[in-house]
Amino acid sequence: MPRSYFLHQGQRGSALAVHVTPGASRNEIISLLDDGTIKVNLASDPADEAMNIELVSFLAEVLGVPKTCVEVVAGENSRDKLISVLDMDAETVHQRILAKMGQ
Repeated sequence: MPRSYFLHQGQRGSALAVHVTPGASRNEIISLLDDGTIKVNLASDPADEAMNIELVSFLAEVLGVPKTCVEVVAGENSRDKLISVLDMDAETVHQRILAKMGQ
């Protein structure tokens, strides 16, 4: 089933679609998929709560924002998630994600 989440400008920030693969050797952004979804590998256990906490921490670090500005707003129990980033426009999020891909 195709994902319907897209990086977009919100009233107080932006949102991005993320597909998470847990159990990796390290946290990293792997690629930007054709539908705009960001593919992320996480070193965490696939347990949903642990994965969400690690994802929020990792994305906050990548984007250079406090963890309180990053929130999983949809897909809490799925590997496909919608992430809200407060106080950062979609273009800035996009540029910071691209800068960290494959590092």
